Amino acid sequence: MQGDRTKFCARMSCIAASLLLFAVAAGATQPANAMHRGERHESRHEIDQMELSWRDALVHRNAAAMDSLLSEDYIAITANGTLQTKDQALANLRTGAVHLASIEFSDRKVRFYGQTALVTSRAEVSGTGGNGDISGSYRYTRVYVRDDKGGWKIVSFEASRIRESGERK
Repeated sequence: MQGDRTKFCARMSCIAASLLLFAVAAGATQPANAMHRGERHESRHEIDQMELSWRDALVHRNAAAMDSLLSEDYIAITANGTLQTKDQALANLRTGAVHLASIEFSDRKVRFYGQTALVTSRAEVSGTGGNGDISGSYRYTRVYVRDDKGGWKIVSFEASRIRESGERK
């Protein structure tokens, strides 16, 4: 009986050691900079708030608020395919080159890759631009990067108009 107990304990020790090795190996496959669940939840809340701040800055033509959201090397690809720097985006906001009456978001998804957040969403826009009415449905991607101080900055943006079937460009 003593021999059976010894064999049982040895077998359980071997199983425990195997489980421990499996757990360590599984943890090793997680990226070193991966966010924990609580941090991801907090960051998601911050990004959601920044999305609303971005919308409000556009609708209210608040260049100071927009300036605080954008990184210095910010670059956008507008819905008409042109590149826009931070300085150009702020100048367009100040001059009213684009006037947005409203922007409503839906279908937002936020994904995290280390210190980078990728936001995709749909926006229903009402407004005018240099070439007339720009009201309609858009899909966009916005990229946020966490800076050295722990805050998020928008580094990139791209928008595409959603065309209805049969609608001409």
